[in-house]
Amino acid sequence: MIKLEGKLFKANLMIGDQIVTAEGDGASFVKELEQALILLCKALEIPIPLWLSKNTHEFAAFHQTIFFAEQYTEPVAFDRFQIRWIE
Repeated sequence: MIKLEGKLFKANLMIGDQIVTAEGDGASFVKELEQALILLCKALEIPIPLWLSKNTHEFAAFHQTIFFAEQYTEPVAFDRFQIRWIE
């Protein structure tokens, strides 16, 4: 089971936040993280961002990462999307 918190920011103001829990079925941590990220994006009604190597490094080191508007394949109404793993 993995729990993620997501926050949307525009001009340094938080415009949305959500917490989701993805129930694990014995899958790998990566699969559970992917499932939680998809649930979080659906809950916030935003497209799923492109996960880059910088996101992997940030998440491994700090248990959180930030996605910027450039990481989406379609226009978004926010500047950044931050996710954080809640243990």
